[in-house]
Amino acid sequence: MGFVNANGVRLHYAQQGHGDDVLLLCGLGDDTSAWDAQVPAVAERYRVTVLDNRGVGQSSLPDGAFGIREMAADAAGLAAALELRRVHVAGFSMGGAIAQELALAEPALVRSLTLVDTWCRSDRMLQELVRGAAWSAGVADDAEPWLRSFLALVYSPAMHDDGRVDAFVAAALASPHPQSTEAFQRTAHATLDHDTADRLATIAVPTLVICGEQDLLCPPRHSRAIADRIAGARLVEIPEQAHQPFQEDPGGFNDLFLDFLAHVA
Repeated sequence: MGFVNANGVRLHYAQQGHGDDVLLLCGLGDDTSAWDAQVPAVAERYRVTVLDNRGVGQSSLPDGAFGIREMAADAAGLAAALELRRVHVAGFSMGGAIAQELALAEPALVRSLTLVDTWCRSDRMLQELVRGAAWSAGVADDAEPWLRSFLALVYSPAMHDDGRVDAFVAAALASPHPQSTEAFQRTAHATLDHDTADRLATIAVPTLVICGEQDLLCPPRHSRAIADRIAGARLVEIPEQAHQPFQEDPGGFNDLFLDFLAHVA
């Protein structure tokens, strides 16, 4: 683990393994631990870097407005500081939006894209869900019920029924670096203007688009729209899983992801 100063932000990252570079980007409110089930498996073959986005985990939150493009510039700055070259980039949800902007802004940097339950242009429903999450975070007087209500949009019924969501809630509440309400709200609002729909056709790297069929927060129609716009993109819709399939079935996700990377290499 370490820190770099890039794009006016003190960015925290974790790195493990050796070989070609893989960069994992997190979604709204998630720190590097979100990818814990992937890093050891991927690090057996690659050098894996996971980034805390600005305002989450141990990364700083600068003053002033920002959007997805600024967070993509953060990732580009991290890559430059760590001398990452021709990177396989994977991102989920907001991290997938950041990955799209990174590929568009730095085509020479990105070797492949894996986009998990993300979007290229938000519709009214997605915007209302995000605004609602930001608003409720500001008025909640207890973190646990707010977190449980938000995670109802994130995980499948099976995850709630068998107690795995309880474990995620407990881990989040025990985090030594909890995200502030201000940081969550500012970052949530930063996602609202993300729109790459009319630019995705210029992306020319191998692309894997993954979504859970039961995703309530960012339903599969958003992933289909991305796959339709990137030439040669492969779309995988996973039954009975929701917004974060890499946590619902880590083994299955890792096999899918590593197979894609092997074919790209």
